[in-house]
Amino acid sequence: MKKIKLCLTIILLLSFVKLTYAQVDRTRQPKSGPIPTIDLLKPKTFKLKNGLTVLVVEDKKLPTFSVRITIDNPPTLEGKKSGLNALSNALFGEGSSNIKKEIFNEEVDYLGASISMGMSFAFANGLSKHQDRIFELLSEAALSPYFTEKELSKEKNKLITTIKGNQNNPSAIAQRAVRALTYGTNHPYGEFQTEKSIENITIDDIYLNYKKMFRPNNAYMVISGDIDFKQVRILVKKYFSKWKSSKKELASNINNPKDVLKTEINFIDIPDAVQSELSIINTTNLKTNSEDHHAALVTNFILGGSFNSYLNSNLREKNAWTYGARSSLGRNKWTKATFRASTSVRNSVTDSAIVETLAEINRIKNELVSDEMLDAAKATYLGNFIMSTENKSLLADFAINIKTQDLPENFYETFISKIDAVTKEDVKRIANKYFKSDNLRIVVVGKGSDIVNSLENINYNGNLIKVKYYDKFGKQIEKPLFTKEIDKNITVKFIYNNHLNAIGGIENLNKVKSISITALVTIPGAPFKPTATIKQKAPNKTSMEMSVPSMGTTLMTQKFNGKEGYIEQMGQKMIYDEEQNNNQMKKLGLFEEAYLDANSSEIISLSTINGNDIYKIKVDENSFRFYDAATGLLTMTEETTKAMGNEIKTITKFSDYRDVDGLNFAFKREILTGPQSIIFDIQEININEEISDDFFN
Repeated sequence: MKKIKLCLTIILLLSFVKLTYAQVDRTRQPKSGPIPTIDLLKPKTFKLKNGLTVLVVEDKKLPTFSVRITIDNPPTLEGKKSGLNALSNALFGEGSSNIKKEIFNEEVDYLGASISMGMSFAFANGLSKHQDRIFELLSEAALSPYFTEKELSKEKNKLITTIKGNQNNPSAIAQRAVRALTYGTNHPYGEFQTEKSIENITIDDIYLNYKKMFRPNNAYMVISGDIDFKQVRILVKKYFSKWKSSKKELASNINNPKDVLKTEINFIDIPDAVQSELSIINTTNLKTNSEDHHAALVTNFILGGSFNSYLNSNLREKNAWTYGARSSLGRNKWTKATFRASTSVRNSVTDSAIVETLAEINRIKNELVSDEMLDAAKATYLGNFIMSTENKSLLADFAINIKTQDLPENFYETFISKIDAVTKEDVKRIANKYFKSDNLRIVVVGKGSDIVNSLENINYNGNLIKVKYYDKFGKQIEKPLFTKEIDKNITVKFIYNNHLNAIGGIENLNKVKSISITALVTIPGAPFKPTATIKQKAPNKTSMEMSVPSMGTTLMTQKFNGKEGYIEQMGQKMIYDEEQNNNQMKKLGLFEEAYLDANSSEIISLSTINGNDIYKIKVDENSFRFYDAATGLLTMTEETTKAMGNEIKTITKFSDYRDVDGLNFAFKREILTGPQSIIFDIQEININEEISDDFFN
């Protein structure tokens, strides 16, 4: 079926407001001012007999207050019941054994308060005049929880739905694989949830987990705002003294992960992936209390922690391969942390992105950073830190960090001077210590048929990088068969005709003079679900209007009258250029396979996607179409266009084919452009509706 070009539409719908910056003289480097100083006030503290440490910061600016509990538990392995903490968190804080959920939530709303909690935290805020009742409600929910089978079943279904929804999501698969491959699945950071592990969890498990995890032994309560220390002390003792401590310590004997012996690529095949998810990782022993901490902050900022970092400047700004590249250099007191560089790139440049990322890692190890980059990194951390000290509750966080991270008492008083003291040599030293060029695990999740050949030919330090293959759950497998042998009797013409027959037959399709479609549209992040009205009239007239009927708002109109077209949004009308008009005029019917030139197209491959054999056909240099070998149905198109001076790849997936008056139409269409997606769930299709030619003007 004919597909309306939506590339420009998507860009307009998902575009951001451009920021305009004042011009500055960049030929002169600004002079550094004196090192700023700050006065870090110490919170007032006290401790209950059950072990709860309380930190109080008075701030009378507004008549509000907040309470936050942090429990310093080590990560725990959930094993066959992975997802236990996630479900516990979802059920926790919804009323108590004494107050029903509905009544509890109604009173919280009435007070204009907020209360939430999980296995390692609790939070409440509201007006200071209601502090007594808010403290009481917080303690009720936290210390007398009420978990029900009904709520557990509901939350299980939600979690399982999410797991199913992410089965073929490259980003979700990449996140899971990186953790599993880096830490191993027998580590708290490497295990993952499955439908079976979720089903294994019972209501008794939830109660036992609560008793094990939510305890005051190593808990810290931060209270800040318009409060009085003496009154707060009375309230805390009144409502939290009954919180029972546990004599049994949580086990923290976690196995530390090991790096690969030699840099290697770990590849996971997602046959219909639009782009490759790339992560380059090694483990580190960096701790917050390390002497390297401050220099490490600056070093990571330069490599991949900012917009102007080495990685982003190369992969995004110079080569336009990605929307963003970043790095992180973690700290963890319980187990090894990780250094990680990551990005998402087009399939065709996956190997180049790996090569350039490795080059930037080696660059910061081998070359001294420029004065400008060093000064920018230091200024950013100093500015952020100084601004954070304006938040009084963070002063209590500082005190907690000193206790839980084993930091020196003057850690925050010396933060500014230690950041300012970082040198070029420090950056190079940190890079060489924590970025292990010879022991990097390169995890790639992408379309094997498009990228494996190039991955297997990446040369690094004079040798080919070994490629190992894994399934979606991080289990090593033999190299998959990415393409199959194509029968010599199969031609492009045969595949096109097979599709036309599958959707109704050419004789019936020729009787269709117009198609009218109504669809609900899902736009990620949008607070509403627009309605799209699409109309097509033979041979090549098209119209699409996207609106929000409940708001009486038209978001966008796109039309082509057979000779010329336009897109209109927010009162701005963009007339099609000559190339766009010519492309639309080339369409000679409502079903593209009926007029596409089979002689100028070619079969590129036959590969298995989601268990089905799929033919990939190259229509021209910028257009590909994919057909199910068994059903003949079109499953996907891939097109590269230019819009607003940029090269844009658009993937459209077709599924849920249904009969309409003897013809088959795809009732679900997902359009992906870069990291964004728009889903059309078709509600109604009408054939041969009378539509005036003037409608398309």
